[in-house]
Order: sequence, then structure tokens, then C-alpha cells
Amino acid sequence: MKVLLDENLSPKLRLQLQGHDVTTTVYAGWGGLRNGELLTVAEQAGFQVFVTADRNLSYQQNLKDRKIAIVVLTAHSWKIIRNYLPPITNAIDSAPPGSFQLVQCGEFRRTEPK
Repeated sequence: MKVLLDENLSPKLRLQLQGHDVTTTVYAGWGGLRNGELLTVAEQAGFQVFVTADRNLSYQQNLKDRKIAIVVLTAHSWKIIRNYLPPITNAIDSAPPGSFQLVQCGEFRRTEPK
């Protein structure tokens, strides 16, 4: 499966998604593209799943006629998402075209020094 990682995620995630052809938006030369344009060029390049931490994407994009699926992670920090690789992989593997899936990965919370 061809998977595109958004620039708001650690590129370390790319190496952990075994069995998938994973590219980052920056590596593809698409860094800085707006979401609608990014999804269009990704579809044209044959990507099947777009993984991002942009939770607003589901409100900004109509996926009705899209060929690409979107998987949104609730965290973007590698320290957090590395602990959620199985559910992330499951969401990617089960994402039908034009779907939106949210993967709960916890959230970063600052702790006050004691």
C-alpha cells in the first residue's frame, strides 16, 4: 500500500510501517502544499492513504469522491506515537478509499515540576 506521511509527523514513523511503500510529503517535494491540493497530487501519484496529525482535516475536506483514505493521529510527537504503532498500522491496513479514520494516540501533557 502506498502511504504518504504529512510533514507534521516524524519521518521516523516511515521506517516503522513495514510492508508499506511510505513517503513523506517533504521527500516527495510537496511540503507546504495546502491540504486539498496535497490530497489531489497524492491521489494522482497513486497514494492510497494519507497519514497526518491535522485533526481539522476532516472538517476541511469532503472525501466523498476521493480515492485516498485519511488516517489522523491524535498526537504528532514521535515519543508518543511510537507507542501506538499497532493501531496506526491497523488503521492504515483497513482504510477504504475516501474514508477518514481517527487513531487515538494519547496527547502530550506538560507536567509541572515538583
